[in-house]
Amino acid sequence: MARRISAIDLFCGVGGLSHGLMQAGLNVVAGFDIDPRCKYPFEKNIEAPFIEQDVRTVSKEQLELLWEPGSIRLLAGCAPCQPFSPYRRGIDTSSEPQWSLLGEFSRLVKESRPELVTMENVPRIASSKIFREFSDSLEEIGYEVSFKSCYGPEYGLPQERRRLVLIASRIGHIRVPGGSRKPEEFTTVRDAISGLPAVHQGTTHDLDSMHKARALSPLNLKRIKASRPGGTWHDWPTELLSPCHTRPSGATFKNVYARMEWDKPSPTITTMSYNFGTGRFGHPEQDRAITLREAAILQGFPENYQFVQPGEPVEFNPIGRMIGNAVPPAIAQAVGSALLAAVNQQAC
Repeated sequence: MARRISAIDLFCGVGGLSHGLMQAGLNVVAGFDIDPRCKYPFEKNIEAPFIEQDVRTVSKEQLELLWEPGSIRLLAGCAPCQPFSPYRRGIDTSSEPQWSLLGEFSRLVKESRPELVTMENVPRIASSKIFREFSDSLEEIGYEVSFKSCYGPEYGLPQERRRLVLIASRIGHIRVPGGSRKPEEFTTVRDAISGLPAVHQGTTHDLDSMHKARALSPLNLKRIKASRPGGTWHDWPTELLSPCHTRPSGATFKNVYARMEWDKPSPTITTMSYNFGTGRFGHPEQDRAITLREAAILQGFPENYQFVQPGEPVEFNPIGRMIGNAVPPAIAQAVGSALLAAVNQQAC
């Protein structure tokens, strides 16, 4: 008889990890996060309670009341990754409060001893002391641990994102699944967003408030019109360059003020992916940056995923942050499928 897996999602955000686990057939019973803006999208799309609480104050007793009785228990989460982000190389982040959150995850595992644990973060964390301590602590209390860097396009994600995924199990070794797609099978920007209706810069589509493009300044409108898909600001006429482009320190930053390409996965979707000037976030064809809806789709969310309550304003900064910080559902789905397959094989 097949056994159910019930999952609690720590640092759940808008539910990217939970959505992927649900797609794989797992039962997500709750999510924890400190951002109140995430409550509506998590509860609307995941249909599980959102608990606004700092993980430092979460107790074993709380978790035990949430997991489904008799199920295989999964504790999942993506501790905030800002201290380990590749965009912050050369900066000492060891004093930032997020460093301690992986330790809090470890504490809850030790106290509640779920059968399964999965954690997702940026690949750079694998070389950090705190990650090694986290992995070692799981092994010390009887978990078999597997982790690897996962390349999004190999899992069907239309985005060149890499994430470190860890699986720990007390019910037999379970390996982090590899992606099955070859380069010729990768989902592209065209596959993901070409079917959306056109919108102009500074406007919102009438039928979807998330299909909203940030307004461009007159100078940036000239710049994007001078940009070609896959090109750089080196393609522009001299009068469109900014002073930083002519300095040696800025000459190497070519993936800003740039357009995506239709027939490749997108670059990594960041918290500022709605801004033409912060990356290769120009639409391949239309003279604008990608919309919030396009960013969400490229992050792996379905087109109908709801981020704000009807009638509420759609704001670029908070929603861009929620999208950019989300776990890509495609990778989470692969992990959930691997967990479920292993549990069901043992039940046979």
